[in-house]
Amino acid sequence: MTDILEVTDLHVAVEGTEILKGVDLTLQQGEVHALMGPNGSGKSTMSYAIAGHPHYEVTSGDILWNGESILGLDADERAKLGIFLAFQYPVAIPGVSFANFLRAAVSSVRGYKERARAEAGGGNKVIGSELMPMREFRQELLAKMDRFDVDRTFARRYLNDGFSGGEKKRGEVLQMAMLEPKIAILDESDSGLDIDALRIVSEGINKLVADGMGALLITHYQRILNYVKPDKVSVFYQGRIVKTGGPEIAHMLDERGYAWVEEELAQALA
Repeated sequence: MTDILEVTDLHVAVEGTEILKGVDLTLQQGEVHALMGPNGSGKSTMSYAIAGHPHYEVTSGDILWNGESILGLDADERAKLGIFLAFQYPVAIPGVSFANFLRAAVSSVRGYKERARAEAGGGNKVIGSELMPMREFRQELLAKMDRFDVDRTFARRYLNDGFSGGEKKRGEVLQMAMLEPKIAILDESDSGLDIDALRIVSEGINKLVADGMGALLITHYQRILNYVKPDKVSVFYQGRIVKTGGPEIAHMLDERGYAWVEEELAQALA
């Protein structure tokens, strides 16, 4: 079964201010949909709303997973369905190793915690029983580090603490590889990357898409789309998707900027 994420007439407010003003979007596994637009147009707001951030209030419309509304689900419940959000600015957590963070996250998403609690029947749980077995986790982690060109020393380092921009984004790719989401929302994964880091991150995204992951790729620029080829490109402007087409739209934006979008929209509304 192919999982499908649908956003229908979505309106979202932040602290009483409406940011999204009726967004419609559909994304399925194995598909790459690029979302482009100027700063402040609402792209990140949509990504946080889909992921279930509590500060983003859905005032009308819906977010559907395989036809069922997920508005009542918390962020962790949406993650267990298979929705992943890669941050533009990943947070550093000193004192927590990358490996320990990933083991806890993978254990939660794959249901180890629920099984351990059910087996304990309300009694005392064996220490570590809520986590994926260490040997199994380590074997999978090292294999995926090698496949996605992530240095094995990442496992011992504190999560994003002292990481370069490229290391943080490669860490996000590794998280996706381990969590195996059905749909990933990539919020400016090309931000702050040099050419080599952009290539490595893009190759990782392409491998995940080839494995069946769907990707909503939020970006300002054409350059990542030279490596990650989109099936669709949508233009986000003033809280709405105002145009959708193929890769040619990204080339138009690269050549002409966003002024033509405003002019075309003004003419359509005149």
